[in-house]
Amino acid sequence: MSPTEMAYRKTALGGASGFGLLIALYDTLAGDLRRAAEAERANDIEKRCREVNHALLVIAHLEDLIDRGPGGELAKKMKAFYGSLRLKMIQAQAKRSAAMLEEQMKEVLNLRAIWQAMEQPRTSMSSAGLDSMQGASYSGNSASMYERSASSWSA
Repeated sequence: MSPTEMAYRKTALGGASGFGLLIALYDTLAGDLRRAAEAERANDIEKRCREVNHALLVIAHLEDLIDRGPGGELAKKMKAFYGSLRLKMIQAQAKRSAAMLEEQMKEVLNLRAIWQAMEQPRTSMSSAGLDSMQGASYSGNSASMYERSASSWSA
């Protein structure tokens, strides 16, 4: 990430809500996966490893947010999603598959879009949007754990 991009993100996050911070983490995660796929295609293994390692740190932080929250069905589903994402990223590295990394990036961006829709005050987002992620029922009340979880962690 360039110094300009970093400065922009720090400014944008200054007054962000809990959902805004969550969305920023998803942006970072998607960017890491995109850069890892590009590095794989360029046969730059060192850069790919660096990007995947950072993505794994972001996932660990997202899991930490869940651990500090109230739990519930949504928390279980998100933990399963992050565990699956981590496993698929490791498999993508073992298979040297940029396409697998890009597929994970798409999943992250799909979930990001759901969180972004939930942040919008005028949008009446039902749990059906989250159901589409893994075909499971999510409790809208548990999503508030991300609203309450403030952190000084940055990517």
